[in-house]
Amino acid sequence: MTLQTMPKVELHLHFEGAAPPKFIAGLAREKNIDIAKIFDENGDYAYQGFEEFLNTYEAACTPLQSPQDFYRLTLAVLEETAKHGVVYAETFVSPDFCGGGDLGAWREYLDAISRAAHEAERDLGITLRGIITAIRHFGPEQAKTAARCAAETKGDFIVGFGMAGAEMAGRPKDYAYSFDMAREAGLPLTCHAGEWGGADMVSDTIRDLGVSRIGHGINAVHDPNLLTEIVEKGIVLEVCPGSNVVLGAVPDWTSHPIEKLRDAGVQITVSTDDPPFFHTTMTYEYDMLAKTFGWGADDFAVLNQTALRAAYCDDATRTKIAKKLEPTP
Repeated sequence: MTLQTMPKVELHLHFEGAAPPKFIAGLAREKNIDIAKIFDENGDYAYQGFEEFLNTYEAACTPLQSPQDFYRLTLAVLEETAKHGVVYAETFVSPDFCGGGDLGAWREYLDAISRAAHEAERDLGITLRGIITAIRHFGPEQAKTAARCAAETKGDFIVGFGMAGAEMAGRPKDYAYSFDMAREAGLPLTCHAGEWGGADMVSDTIRDLGVSRIGHGINAVHDPNLLTEIVEKGIVLEVCPGSNVVLGAVPDWTSHPIEKLRDAGVQITVSTDDPPFFHTTMTYEYDMLAKTFGWGADDFAVLNQTALRAAYCDDATRTKIAKKLEPTP
């Protein structure tokens, strides 16, 4: 078994951010939409820094205008993801990009996405579940719209609620209403924090939003008391090392705190975030962890078991995925 073929669980994957650039460029040509400026001479996504990354991301979403477009996107994303051994993935999906947050339109998009996911599971052996995600820099009022969509369409495919976007837009408590709405609907919660904000942002997110997982969370490493709280509460960090390096949240792989977090007893998982934007795959993430920190098969097995326990899927799905993670004789 190679690092590529090793069965993996991925919990932090932005749906539109996983779109292959060739797919987005092709869709734009079909619709006569000029977004050539977001690609470099090699056809890859082009940007510098986090703010420009967000702008490029949103521009790449413009050709995605119908449920059928998202049906095709789902197949394209899962084909790429499955190539790297991922047997279960949770992806962040935003109703803001699927019908502008309208509940009726969102249901149509969700139906298209879930149909494609079912086909990919049948044909590729990869299981996908969705976490409805508010876009933080769209503001607290718009977040309520995403939370309503989450509460109204939770089920087999929609298994959680979270928030992404520009982390420094407001404070966690500004979005508490939306998280309370999703919680009351029975959805588990995650939120990006501690990628750009300090340890205080992670602490406030845990306190004010009541999440069970934190997206990134790497700056928690600077506060020993917070690390103790994270361990005691069983908060799981969705760590994306390659993304952190490319965007400059950390200087390089050797500076990444993932091993310090693990050594402190924090439950960590590893994901790609927005793989084509960061020129990464789950295979690459594992390879760099092996090269940088000397992690081996046992370390990766623990990563995947942690991710499976932290997954928001139902028990039947968890049991099915657990069998795929079992070592082959």
